[in-house]
Amino acid sequence: MPSFPQLNPLRLRSYVLRLPLCTRLLLAICVALWVAAIPLPWLRDWASLEPDKMDFTQMHRLNAFPLMHLNWLHLMFNIIALTPLLERFEAEFGTLVTLALFTGPFGTLPGGIFVLLEKYVFRSNTVVMGASIWVFLLLSAEAMKTHKTNPNFSIGPYKIPTWTTPLILVLITSFLVPNVSLIGHLCGAGIGYLWASGYIKFLVPHEKILRWIETKLNLLGRLPHYVSVDQKTYGRYGVLPTTAAGPKSPEAGVRLGP
Repeated sequence: MPSFPQLNPLRLRSYVLRLPLCTRLLLAICVALWVAAIPLPWLRDWASLEPDKMDFTQMHRLNAFPLMHLNWLHLMFNIIALTPLLERFEAEFGTLVTLALFTGPFGTLPGGIFVLLEKYVFRSNTVVMGASIWVFLLLSAEAMKTHKTNPNFSIGPYKIPTWTTPLILVLITSFLVPNVSLIGHLCGAGIGYLWASGYIKFLVPHEKILRWIETKLNLLGRLPHYVSVDQKTYGRYGVLPTTAAGPKSPEAGVRLGP
């Protein structure tokens, strides 16, 4: 984590200007939807994930709910938490993979599991929205990677498995932040664990297909801040790096996050 003296305007501006393409796009959509919902409040109902409204005509909610936020505070905290995690993910897997996952299964899978649990297990109708489901998904994936090199951390005489860190944060968030969905955050974390364990890697299109799309459309040449699928050949932004660098609430009736 950067120290507070490092968080000066110049460093922040430099960081924002270096954000990769899909990260910029998803964050911009979050902001745009929040702004659009001010004069058009029905957009929040259209995008929110409400289990009792789910049928085949409402499947858009599974992809839209992480992008919609209840208010500016909800939006700001989620953007601050999501940006470094999403940027790191895109730097590792590329823009096409990130776009495919976060506009598809990384919304539909945790959202679908949440709807099934709410309707058929808890017999409830909790309405959720917000990108925090992606935050806990990415935190879980990062925790699993860290667990391989640093299996435990110590709190006093106790050794805590590193992979449990996101679950601890889910519980702390549920206790400290009003109107958040414990089930929604756990669904996001669960998909993150599955991704990091390799069980759902089949959801990513084959690398040959992604490379063909990149070459056919000349994405590296046309799109600034595009991250290639083939990191070994193209580096982070289509150019081999010259130095070795590391990877870089709420209103009643609606749950923040999920």
